[in-house]
Amino acid sequence: MANAARLVASSKAAEPSPLLDVNRVTKALGAGKHLHLSQVPDGFDAFVAADITRALARAGQERSVLLVHVAREGQRAQAFRDAFTFAAPEIEILEFPAWDCQPYDRVSPQAAIEARRMTVLSRLARSKSSRERPRILSTTVSAILQRVPPRTAVAAESFSAAPGNSVATDELVAWLETNGFLRSGTVHDTGEYAVRGGIVDLFAPGMPQPVRLDFFGHTLESIRTFDPETQRSTGQMRSLDLVPMSEVQLTSDSMRRFRQAYVTAFGAQTRGDALYEAVSEGRRPGGRDHWLPLFYPGLDPLLDYADGCPLMLDGMADDVAAERFAIITDHHDARDAAQSKPMATVYKPLPPDALYLTPDEWRERLGRLPQIRATPFTAPEGGASDVVDCGGKAGRSFAAERADESAKVFDAAVTHVRALQAEGKTVVMAGWSDGSRERLRTVLAEHGLKKGEPVSSLAQALGLPKPTVAFAVIGLEQGFEAGNLVIVGEQDILGDRLIRNRKKSKRAQDFLQDVSSLSAGDFVVHVDHGIGRFVGLRTIEVGGAPHDCLELHYAGSDKLFLPAENLELLSRYGSEDNDATLDRLGGAGWQTRKARMKNRIREIAHGLIKIAAERTIRTAPKLVPPEGVYDEFAARFPYDETEDQASSIEAVLGDLASGHPMDRLICGDVGFGKTEVALRGAFAAAINGTQVAVVVPTTLLARQHYKSFSQRFAGLPVRVAQMSRMVSAAELKQSRAGVADGTVDIVVGTHALLGKTVSFKDLGLVIIDEEQHFGVAHKERLKDLRAEVHVLTLSATPIPRTLQLAMTGVRDLSIIATPPVDRLAVRTTITPFDELMVREALLRERYRGGQSFYVCPRIEDLEEASAFLRQS
Repeated sequence: MANAARLVASSKAAEPSPLLDVNRVTKALGAGKHLHLSQVPDGFDAFVAADITRALARAGQERSVLLVHVAREGQRAQAFRDAFTFAAPEIEILEFPAWDCQPYDRVSPQAAIEARRMTVLSRLARSKSSRERPRILSTTVSAILQRVPPRTAVAAESFSAAPGNSVATDELVAWLETNGFLRSGTVHDTGEYAVRGGIVDLFAPGMPQPVRLDFFGHTLESIRTFDPETQRSTGQMRSLDLVPMSEVQLTSDSMRRFRQAYVTAFGAQTRGDALYEAVSEGRRPGGRDHWLPLFYPGLDPLLDYADGCPLMLDGMADDVAAERFAIITDHHDARDAAQSKPMATVYKPLPPDALYLTPDEWRERLGRLPQIRATPFTAPEGGASDVVDCGGKAGRSFAAERADESAKVFDAAVTHVRALQAEGKTVVMAGWSDGSRERLRTVLAEHGLKKGEPVSSLAQALGLPKPTVAFAVIGLEQGFEAGNLVIVGEQDILGDRLIRNRKKSKRAQDFLQDVSSLSAGDFVVHVDHGIGRFVGLRTIEVGGAPHDCLELHYAGSDKLFLPAENLELLSRYGSEDNDATLDRLGGAGWQTRKARMKNRIREIAHGLIKIAAERTIRTAPKLVPPEGVYDEFAARFPYDETEDQASSIEAVLGDLASGHPMDRLICGDVGFGKTEVALRGAFAAAINGTQVAVVVPTTLLARQHYKSFSQRFAGLPVRVAQMSRMVSAAELKQSRAGVADGTVDIVVGTHALLGKTVSFKDLGLVIIDEEQHFGVAHKERLKDLRAEVHVLTLSATPIPRTLQLAMTGVRDLSIIATPPVDRLAVRTTITPFDELMVREALLRERYRGGQSFYVCPRIEDLEEASAFLRQS
């Protein structure tokens, strides 16, 4: 309680002391000078930016305080925002991302990115009050070099309403359509809206939940937030401010302006220009954003929204800007040259200066603004007069200790921290996530470091009594030292980590939860009347009052009107057969089939209950890994566990510690981290003295798993062996003897492990990878093992019976649906054939180190496609 009270008190304490001479900085910025900040290592720039923003706020300016930070690229911008949130949680961060498509592309940026951009532009366009809290605009070089819709248009294109206001529903719908919202039956994602009578649901950008507008005539009665998964209301709102979803406004004026500007730029149009025809018809063609200047009288640079506020540039920002200008020019010239080729798809590029700043404009605008240039290096000799030496340096790396298996990296880290504490410095240990922070805290405590305190801000860290070590969540690639502040990063100790930002997981939605999920003609099954065909919604009058009902047709022209509130009585027909036989209302066929199926289910259930009862009665050793050693083993995992991975690991460890035989299925796509779950379970078993058998269907997979297990268990008192036909006879004999006498703790092998010639001294855990590839005899052997030992099954595509047992609860099930850090969602785009897009996509994947597949529809096209790819 005392620690908690101290943390609360420190969070309310005064802001931390600045890490640089802020008085000198603010005077220089006020005079419009350029500053050169030297000795600013990566990560430290966020703390410097926090000090500068606070200093500007204290200077008592008459307008709102805003500092613009320009990172080299998006990943560095995200790292800057993470560190800035820790350094100054009281300062608001506005994130302005760049488009996620190439210049002169055929696809538009993702709707979510456009929505975030428009939200920030709207905030900046309408914000001039000095009473607003200080803010920082975080963007990238690519984003700031691109022109954006004019400030006056963005400020005017908004929609505000409050309960009691008179709002015409058709006007609201027209505004949503004009500004890029998509109409759908049920609102689930950002940018969607739905209309049902006097209710309008919409999910606006910048809002955590969608809202439901309830109208009575033209009067807005209420604004409620609701859960997009359950569709149930969660709260009330007093007002609503909407901003556009898209930077392209499709109004009658903007479409007329586009047509005129398009003809002026490219001449009279002929049939076949898909872009011109689509915009003229009021449609939103893909890639329209690359002709953004034609929809407005003129575009503004993003810097015009900042009103002359100071600019803080990332190191080497000028080099990145020069490279970006070269890319823009190269893409424009390629598009321009392609138009002269025969059979070229129509693509008429605008000149680069229409959508992007020119190099001269960029330099001229930088010269007019007070700016700060941060570099990790020392100040240039005889350089600018306004140079501030921040005195920062990169933190210590423990790479040498990691490379030497005999060295103790955690012991070295503890020794280093104690030396820093002896010098009177404040030490912050930074993890990438809450889980990794707590793991690091536990492991270091096991190695003799007094267990520190978790903190959420720099103020809390500085408020801790010395020599307490603070543990924080900061996404730093490397720690740093500056003055009396030292931050030791997780990667400094454990090596490179691959991390992704967590997203809230979506719960599984009901199979049939809304009428909008049904289409006319779908087959449905009524719990009492059997298979029917859904025709549509029909309003009928019952007892003098109208009721919304689902119209269902059955055999013999029978009809059933089911009230909408009884939707739970229906389920989809589980077959795609278009010739399904309809049941007759009141007939005996459906009831007979139901009775026969109930008897069959009863028989199956009896057998399943018997198996489950035997498992419950039997006991198994309780395998609980020692906390400190387990945390060290988990820390060797070079990734941040995804949410599904973490829950699966927790479930497996819970099963192993329950005292009953585990029978759990881990289901997840290839590369989603099932092996790590198996490794954690194997560690819990092996460290408790029981043996682990990893059974795989192929020798290749056996070799891969043997390599993975050997690397992860290196340096631990655990012996790993391999048994497959790829192993020599002598080694195989030695492994078989080791398994029998207990000197082998973990054995990885093919189905030969299930044979009667292999005997285990104390088998505690069997891990089965890709069970669907094993034969009937092997499955019977595995079935016998389930009653005796813990069994963990891994599969990306489980067989129906395995999946059925898991879904019915006879076998426990864990699903890993969260993609790993380097797995991106597939983005599918349908466009006319464009050799420039093909070349760009292939080269981008080549530079990334990945592979590409070029699929031809016919065999006779292979030679032509091969020649095209060689020439490209």
